[in-house]
Amino acid sequence: MRTAVVGGNGKTGRAVRDALARRGVDSVSIGRGEWPTLASAMAGCESAYLIAPNLHPDEPAYVAEALAAMRTAGVTRVVYHSVASPYAPQMPHHLGKARSEDLVRRSGLSWTILQPGAYLQNLDLGADLAVPYDVHAVFGFADLGEVGEAAGVVLTEDGHVGATYELASRVASPADLAAETGHRAARVEVAVDHPWLRAMFDYYDRHGLPVGTRPLSMLLGRP
Repeated sequence: MRTAVVGGNGKTGRAVRDALARRGVDSVSIGRGEWPTLASAMAGCESAYLIAPNLHPDEPAYVAEALAAMRTAGVTRVVYHSVASPYAPQMPHHLGKARSEDLVRRSGLSWTILQPGAYLQNLDLGADLAVPYDVHAVFGFADLGEVGEAAGVVLTEDGHVGATYELASRVASPADLAAETGHRAARVEVAVDHPWLRAMFDYYDRHGLPVGTRPLSMLLGRP
Protein backbone atom coordinates (compact mmCIF):
# COMPACT_ATOMS: atom_id res chain seq x y z
CA MET A 1 0.00 0.00 0.00
CA ARG A 2 1.27 3.46 -0.90
CA THR A 3 -0.34 6.67 0.30
CA ALA A 4 0.00 10.19 -1.05
CA VAL A 5 -0.02 12.91 1.60
CA VAL A 6 -1.09 16.09 -0.17
CA GLY A 7 0.33 18.89 1.96
CA GLY A 8 2.76 16.41 3.44
CA ASN A 9 5.55 18.89 4.17
CA GLY A 10 3.71 20.75 6.94
CA LYS A 11 3.41 19.71 10.57
CA THR A 12 0.18 17.79 10.06
CA GLY A 13 1.50 16.04 6.97
CA ARG A 14 4.66 15.01 8.79
CA ALA A 15 2.62 13.62 11.69
CA VAL A 16 0.51 11.57 9.27
CA ARG A 17 3.54 10.26 7.40
CA ASP A 18 5.27 9.30 10.67
CA ALA A 19 2.17 7.40 11.77
CA LEU A 20 1.97 5.59 8.45
CA ALA A 21 5.65 4.67 8.64
CA ARG A 22 5.09 3.08 12.05
CA ARG A 23 2.43 0.95 10.38
CA GLY A 24 4.82 -0.08 7.61
CA VAL A 25 3.04 2.01 4.97
CA ASP A 26 5.04 3.81 2.32
CA SER A 27 3.98 7.41 1.72
CA VAL A 28 4.88 10.15 -0.69
CA SER A 29 4.76 13.79 0.35
CA ILE A 30 3.21 16.11 -2.21
CA GLY A 31 3.83 19.82 -1.78
CA ARG A 32 3.04 22.92 -3.77
CA GLY A 33 5.91 22.25 -6.16
CA GLU A 34 4.21 19.10 -7.41
CA TRP A 35 0.82 20.76 -7.88
CA PRO A 36 1.09 21.34 -11.68
CA THR A 37 1.70 17.58 -12.13
CA LEU A 38 -0.40 16.34 -9.22
CA ALA A 39 -1.83 13.28 -10.94
CA SER A 40 1.64 12.13 -11.95
CA ALA A 41 2.95 12.70 -8.43
CA MET A 42 0.24 10.38 -7.07
CA ALA A 43 0.80 7.61 -9.61
CA GLY A 44 0.97 4.24 -7.91
CA CYS A 45 -0.82 5.42 -4.76
CA GLU A 46 -3.94 3.59 -3.65
CA SER A 47 -4.96 6.19 -1.08
CA ALA A 48 -4.43 9.85 -0.24
CA TYR A 49 -4.57 12.11 2.79
CA LEU A 50 -5.62 15.60 1.73
CA ILE A 51 -4.58 18.72 3.66
CA ALA A 52 -5.21 22.20 2.28
CA PRO A 53 -2.94 25.13 3.17
CA ASN A 54 -4.03 27.17 6.19
CA LEU A 55 -6.54 29.91 5.32
CA HIS A 56 -6.55 28.98 1.66
CA PRO A 57 -8.57 31.66 -0.18
CA ASP A 58 -10.57 29.05 -2.14
CA GLU A 59 -10.28 25.68 -0.44
CA PRO A 60 -13.18 24.09 -2.36
CA ALA A 61 -11.41 24.80 -5.65
CA TYR A 62 -8.16 23.39 -4.23
CA VAL A 63 -9.93 20.26 -3.03
CA ALA A 64 -11.83 19.81 -6.29
CA GLU A 65 -8.58 19.94 -8.25
CA ALA A 66 -6.92 17.46 -5.91
CA LEU A 67 -9.86 15.04 -6.12
CA ALA A 68 -9.83 15.20 -9.92
CA ALA A 69 -6.11 14.40 -9.92
CA MET A 70 -6.71 11.47 -7.58
CA ARG A 71 -9.29 9.99 -9.92
CA THR A 72 -6.90 10.43 -12.86
CA ALA A 73 -4.09 8.77 -10.91
CA GLY A 74 -6.24 5.80 -9.92
CA VAL A 75 -6.43 6.66 -6.22
CA THR A 76 -9.52 5.02 -4.75
CA ARG A 77 -9.40 6.08 -1.09
CA VAL A 78 -9.21 9.61 0.34
CA VAL A 79 -9.12 11.00 3.86
CA TYR A 80 -9.82 14.71 4.04
CA HIS A 81 -8.36 16.85 6.83
CA SER A 82 -11.17 19.23 7.76
CA VAL A 83 -11.81 21.10 11.00
CA ALA A 84 -14.08 20.79 14.03
CA SER A 85 -17.40 22.59 13.49
CA PRO A 86 -16.91 23.24 9.77
CA TYR A 87 -20.34 24.78 9.34
CA ALA A 88 -19.79 27.95 11.35
CA PRO A 89 -21.07 30.88 9.27
CA GLN A 90 -19.11 33.42 11.31
CA MET A 91 -15.82 31.81 10.21
CA PRO A 92 -15.33 31.92 6.41
CA HIS A 93 -12.41 29.49 6.39
CA HIS A 94 -14.52 26.93 8.24
CA LEU A 95 -17.25 27.32 5.64
CA GLY A 96 -14.64 26.60 2.95
CA LYS A 97 -13.98 23.27 4.65
CA ALA A 98 -17.71 22.53 4.93
CA ARG A 99 -18.08 23.00 1.17
CA SER A 100 -14.97 20.91 0.60
CA GLU A 101 -16.42 18.11 2.72
CA ASP A 102 -19.40 18.05 0.38
CA LEU A 103 -17.08 17.68 -2.60
CA VAL A 104 -15.27 14.80 -0.91
CA ARG A 105 -18.53 13.01 -0.15
CA ARG A 106 -19.62 13.33 -3.78
CA SER A 107 -16.21 12.51 -5.27
CA GLY A 108 -16.91 8.89 -6.13
CA LEU A 109 -13.93 7.86 -3.98
CA SER A 110 -14.09 5.89 -0.76
CA TRP A 111 -13.81 8.68 1.79
CA THR A 112 -13.34 9.48 5.46
CA ILE A 113 -13.33 12.97 6.98
CA LEU A 114 -11.36 13.97 10.07
CA GLN A 115 -12.36 17.14 11.94
CA PRO A 116 -9.63 17.96 14.50
CA GLY A 117 -9.91 20.65 17.13
CA ALA A 118 -7.22 23.26 17.74
CA TYR A 119 -3.78 21.74 18.22
CA LEU A 120 -2.35 21.70 21.71
CA GLN A 121 1.02 22.29 20.07
CA ASN A 122 -0.12 25.75 18.95
CA LEU A 123 0.08 26.90 22.58
CA ASP A 124 3.33 27.46 24.47
CA LEU A 125 2.48 25.73 27.73
CA GLY A 126 5.95 26.13 29.20
CA ALA A 127 5.39 29.78 30.11
CA ASP A 128 2.61 32.23 30.88
CA LEU A 129 0.08 31.92 28.09
CA ALA A 130 -1.11 34.85 25.99
CA VAL A 131 -3.99 34.41 23.53
CA PRO A 132 -6.07 36.94 21.54
CA TYR A 133 -9.41 35.70 22.87
CA ASP A 134 -11.14 34.84 26.14
CA VAL A 135 -8.83 32.62 28.19
CA HIS A 136 -11.85 30.90 29.73
CA ALA A 137 -13.33 29.85 26.38
CA VAL A 138 -13.69 26.06 26.20
CA PHE A 139 -11.98 24.11 23.42
CA GLY A 140 -11.59 20.53 22.37
CA PHE A 141 -7.81 20.51 21.91
CA ALA A 142 -6.17 17.86 19.73
CA ASP A 143 -2.66 16.51 20.16
CA LEU A 144 -0.91 16.62 16.78
CA GLY A 145 0.69 13.19 17.19
CA GLU A 146 -2.65 11.64 18.08
CA VAL A 147 -4.27 13.18 15.01
CA GLY A 148 -1.52 11.58 12.94
CA GLU A 149 -2.18 8.22 14.60
CA ALA A 150 -5.92 8.55 13.91
CA ALA A 151 -5.14 9.23 10.26
CA GLY A 152 -3.02 6.09 10.16
CA VAL A 153 -5.89 4.07 11.61
CA VAL A 154 -8.54 5.22 9.16
CA LEU A 155 -6.21 4.87 6.17
CA THR A 156 -5.13 1.32 6.97
CA GLU A 157 -7.98 -0.36 8.86
CA ASP A 158 -11.44 -1.43 7.76
CA GLY A 159 -14.70 0.12 8.86
CA HIS A 160 -14.01 3.83 8.39
CA VAL A 161 -15.26 4.46 4.85
CA GLY A 162 -18.10 6.98 4.93
CA ALA A 163 -17.29 8.12 8.47
CA THR A 164 -16.79 11.66 9.76
CA TYR A 165 -14.89 11.92 13.05
CA GLU A 166 -14.37 14.95 15.28
CA LEU A 167 -11.00 14.66 17.01
CA ALA A 168 -10.01 16.05 20.39
CA SER A 169 -7.57 14.76 22.98
CA ARG A 170 -8.99 16.79 25.83
CA VAL A 171 -11.48 19.53 26.67
CA ALA A 172 -10.17 22.59 28.51
CA SER A 173 -9.80 26.35 28.39
CA PRO A 174 -6.45 28.10 27.88
CA ALA A 175 -6.69 29.18 31.53
CA ASP A 176 -7.06 25.53 32.59
CA LEU A 177 -4.03 24.46 30.57
CA ALA A 178 -1.85 27.24 31.92
CA ALA A 179 -2.86 26.54 35.53
CA GLU A 180 -1.89 22.88 35.17
CA THR A 181 1.73 23.89 34.58
CA GLY A 182 1.77 26.60 37.23
CA HIS A 183 1.41 29.48 34.81
CA ARG A 184 -1.12 32.18 34.08
CA ALA A 185 -3.17 32.88 31.00
CA ALA A 186 -4.03 36.36 29.80
CA ARG A 187 -5.86 37.83 26.86
CA VAL A 188 -3.75 40.12 24.71
CA GLU A 189 -4.76 42.35 21.84
CA VAL A 190 -2.80 41.66 18.67
CA ALA A 191 -2.78 43.32 15.28
CA VAL A 192 -4.60 41.03 12.87
CA ASP A 193 -4.36 41.75 9.17
CA HIS A 194 -6.38 38.80 7.90
CA PRO A 195 -10.15 39.33 8.36
CA TRP A 196 -10.71 35.59 8.68
CA LEU A 197 -8.43 35.45 11.72
CA ARG A 198 -10.28 38.34 13.35
CA ALA A 199 -13.57 36.54 12.68
CA MET A 200 -12.14 33.37 14.22
CA PHE A 201 -10.98 35.14 17.40
CA ASP A 202 -14.38 36.84 17.73
CA TYR A 203 -16.08 33.45 17.40
CA TYR A 204 -13.77 31.95 20.04
CA ASP A 205 -14.66 34.83 22.37
CA ARG A 206 -18.34 34.00 22.11
CA HIS A 207 -18.38 30.23 21.75
CA GLY A 208 -14.95 28.66 22.13
CA LEU A 209 -14.64 25.50 20.02
CA PRO A 210 -15.81 22.48 22.05
CA VAL A 211 -15.08 19.04 20.60
CA GLY A 212 -15.83 15.64 22.13
CA THR A 213 -13.01 13.26 22.98
CA ARG A 214 -14.76 9.90 22.47
CA PRO A 215 -14.13 9.48 18.70
CA LEU A 216 -10.37 9.90 19.06
CA SER A 217 -10.29 7.56 22.05
CA MET A 218 -12.15 4.97 19.99
CA LEU A 219 -9.80 5.30 17.03
CA LEU A 220 -6.73 4.94 19.24
CA GLY A 221 -8.17 1.94 21.08
CA ARG A 222 -8.48 3.58 24.46
CA PRO A 223 -11.02 2.32 27.01
